[in-house]
Amino acid sequence: MADNSQKMSYHAGQAKGQTEEKASGMMDKANNAAQSAKESMQEAGDQMKAKAQGAADAVKNATGMNKN
Repeated sequence: MADNSQKMSYHAGQAKGQTEEKASGMMDKANNAAQSAKESMQEAGDQMKAKAQGAADAVKNATGMNKN
């Protein structure tokens, strides 16, 4: 009986380890996706900021308010 109990314990340990490894992999993927989304949002924000600055400069140029 002790032999059977040891096998069950061993297999339970293996299953736990595999589950933890899969969970870790899923967390890595989630973190990578979050980082990618953050970078995409930052890039979109930078593009919007540049467009807004360009629009403001165009208005200044059109109205003669641009003092270079």
